[in-house]
Amino acid sequence: MDGEKTVKIGIIGAGFVGSAIGKLALRHGHEAMLSNSRGPHTLFSLSRGFGLRVGTVEEAVAFGEAVVVGVPLGALAALPAAALAGKVVIDANNYYPERDGQIAELDDGTLTTGELLARHLPGARVVKAFNAIRMAELETDGRPAGSPERRALPVAGDDAGAKAVAVRLLEDFGFDAVDAGPLAECRRFENGTPVYCRPLGRADLARGLAAAAR
Repeated sequence: MDGEKTVKIGIIGAGFVGSAIGKLALRHGHEAMLSNSRGPHTLFSLSRGFGLRVGTVEEAVAFGEAVVVGVPLGALAALPAAALAGKVVIDANNYYPERDGQIAELDDGTLTTGELLARHLPGARVVKAFNAIRMAELETDGRPAGSPERRALPVAGDDAGAKAVAVRLLEDFGFDAVDAGPLAECRRFENGTPVYCRPLGRADLARGLAAAAR
């Protein structure tokens, strides 16, 4: 950890996204509390198997200096917006119409997934990260800084401090972070874009993001 402060991470959503980020957080010296809408009793195996703290959504939000959200988009309205006001919220969500149903504002490009979450959480410091990689690869593809095969992942957000937290975690987990710009620019690495879930180095990812159609 190079003497840097441990980050306390609350996680909402205990599927592939939440469990992968929770395990990596512990592996790299951070603290994490996992939660889901069904309650901590449903997370027994993750707690016992990996040593993750588990709690209610409200407890995870209170615990986290940063809160990762990895849930179906239909669940966004149930997030505790008041409790998340002022928090760094890392949006790891993706839009899958076959799961989420058709969302007109995403279909016509009026909003990005990051902006949709920010609309539900008007006081939160939302940053988009961790969405453009398969979770199995997030757990296995991390490499030390300077490795020639080190993979790069994109980040977008309007709040510099929130973005810095996401960058810190990506780099701790073994990836180079590439800043895609403000939150609206997460459209450049959402599901269906050329860079989505592709293993690219820093230079190739930066070129791909720059070339992505708006």
